[in-house]
Amino acid sequence: MSEQNGNAKRSFFDAPIFKSRIKSANAKIFPEGALGYFLGPTLALVSNSVLANQYNNYLTDVMKVPAWFLWFLPVISVIFVVAGNILVGKLMDKLNTRAGKARPLILISIPISVLALLLLLVFPPLGNDVVSLVFIAIGYNMWFAIAYPFYYTSHSATVNLSTRNSKDRSLFATISNATQLAAVGLVSMVLPLVSFLFFPTENNVVIAEKSYNAWKIVAVVLIVFSSLGALVEFLFKRERITEEIVNTGVKVEKKVIPMKDQAKVCFKDKFWIMIIVFFLLYQLGGMLKNVSQIYFCRAALTDLTLNMTEGQRFSGFIAIIGAVPTALGMLICWPLSNKIGKGKAIAFGAILSAIGGAIGFIDPSSFPLVVTAFVIKALGSTPAMYLSLALLADIIDHQEAKHGFRTDGLSMTIYGAIMAGMTGVATGILNAVLGAFNFMEMAEVGAGTEALKWAMTFIFLGGETICYAIIAFMFMFMNVEKFTKFDHIAITSDQKALAEKEGRVYVNPHLKMMLDEAEYVLRAKCEAENKNFEEEWEKEKVAVCVKYEEERAKKEAKEAKHSNPEKDAEVLKEFNKIRKANGRTEIVL
Repeated sequence: MSEQNGNAKRSFFDAPIFKSRIKSANAKIFPEGALGYFLGPTLALVSNSVLANQYNNYLTDVMKVPAWFLWFLPVISVIFVVAGNILVGKLMDKLNTRAGKARPLILISIPISVLALLLLLVFPPLGNDVVSLVFIAIGYNMWFAIAYPFYYTSHSATVNLSTRNSKDRSLFATISNATQLAAVGLVSMVLPLVSFLFFPTENNVVIAEKSYNAWKIVAVVLIVFSSLGALVEFLFKRERITEEIVNTGVKVEKKVIPMKDQAKVCFKDKFWIMIIVFFLLYQLGGMLKNVSQIYFCRAALTDLTLNMTEGQRFSGFIAIIGAVPTALGMLICWPLSNKIGKGKAIAFGAILSAIGGAIGFIDPSSFPLVVTAFVIKALGSTPAMYLSLALLADIIDHQEAKHGFRTDGLSMTIYGAIMAGMTGVATGILNAVLGAFNFMEMAEVGAGTEALKWAMTFIFLGGETICYAIIAFMFMFMNVEKFTKFDHIAITSDQKALAEKEGRVYVNPHLKMMLDEAEYVLRAKCEAENKNFEEEWEKEKVAVCVKYEEERAKKEAKEAKHSNPEKDAEVLKEFNKIRKANGRTEIVL
């Protein structure tokens, strides 16, 4: 899309208006973490949380769409979701702009999201007719196959592209995933407790017309949240790794790696395969839990009456109580990962989640027991929730060190397809079971069955429990983090070698960012105090370079203090063997 050389064609997104409002060379909690990684995404993700948590209820209890449609729509839409994510991945690979490669797509997602929400909740006429189903089908695919991939895949990729500092990236990954907790928490805690506003009932049956009109108001609120959140996120994020293309002078065309070449690397990489299987299991288990939560509460906790209001109330209470350990886990898992590593933290948490899920099967009709199981499972899931994206970033760095290029495009394409597509798969499984039991007929007469209760229990508790048991076993072999130190050394070495080969002066990307930040601050200061910028800048450049060298020396001293020379030598030997096998030069400490 764009090249950064002086005489090259510029992209639309190279315009100054699209520049990040973040000027700091280092990742910081405020404003980047607070606004770009938490507030903006939380607002933007509320819409998808509402659709994942409540839209199926809207279709079954308000629109009363046919059972075949409830199963067919989410399952067949997975094909379009995969296609949409492939498109996003290819665009990201080509969008090497000054605004970044992922941030521009976040901005593009805004108008698409608005149209999709209108098609889902405003345009379809009430009643089970062809026109209504057509609008719903188009809106559903526009949201899950286009709008959400454009936003979510790009939103997730910014963690990988934010910085090469592993600890800072882990922090951003934790904050980024906390936004999902916040968005899902707001929806699953608040909406069930006020469900009478958008699911008003009479004699235990939803009043369709009143609910239909209430959901139009919900649509307007979601449009405002999505648009504002995506804009805030776009403004207050920075892709430091993408900027290395500019700062090191590497030509963009050399960095656009075809998907097939990325695939050759990824599908031979055991760490990459493990993390992708992890995402598939993690998201499938989580979505089975989320889409079935209200149906489980109606079938298992209301004496089989399937009462909508009571079911929503129990669901809200479970969400509120379950949010506590998930929030506490956010404070624990990040320092824990610094001690034992992200992979081990995820594995230990997965074991705890599997144990918690199994407890719930003792008596799924007991609210206290179900809450206990939910709390244990939620606490165990926190490392997977908060650390997995940072672990994926480490794996992509390792691939770059081994092969000389990154696989962000393919990796985030598949990641995005899984995170969006599993909603459809889980919903399809749920609706197939509901259709087999004639759930809508049961709801109209307010009478469920013991078999339905156990079916919902297996979906709500069983699916995620099985997934975490598999994750726990698989992550016993996840040890990519032992290479992180050498990955970064190798990447820097490769950048220096390329600069020398092309006759360029190599400038460390982090130093360049520090200089850019200092120049930005000093220019504003000189304008305010009416000073000569050029004179002040010569002195400031020297000060910045001295500060950079001091920080580098301090970092190296800290790493040397905590290093194990014998272990480092062993890992370096293994690392260089991998580099040599891939046609790369060995590195020397």
